[in-house]
Parts: sequence; structure tokens; C-alpha cells
Amino acid sequence: MTLQFTVPDMACSACATTITNAVTAIDPAAKVAADPSTKQVNIDTQASEAEVKAAIVGAGYTVS
Repeated sequence: MTLQFTVPDMACSACATTITNAVTAIDPAAKVAADPSTKQVNIDTQASEAEVKAAIVGAGYTVS
């Protein structure tokens, strides 16, 4: 499934890497495209939306 989130406090490429690592920790096969300039994260994953949101929030970011 493909998920799309807005992460308003993703400010730089290091933030994008942290978010990518958080998601791939719960689904190693996930494809993550995080764009700090638009604050958008697109994720192709088998994990549930709740699991992915929890991983991003656990990494210290807000998901809307």
C-alpha cells in the first residue's frame, strides 16, 4: 500500500534520512521518498498506517 504524510518539522535531508530509517526499521522492504522542501513523505509499504505513523513519531517528528 502507498501512504502519504505531511511531516511539518522535516527541515533537511538528515531529517529525511532519519524518517526513512525509522520506516525501514519496521519494514525493510519499504520504499520511502521524503522531500524536506515540500514536507511530504510517500511510502510504499506492507506495514499498517498506524505502524508507520508510530515509527515516524517515535523518531521525533510530527505526522499530519
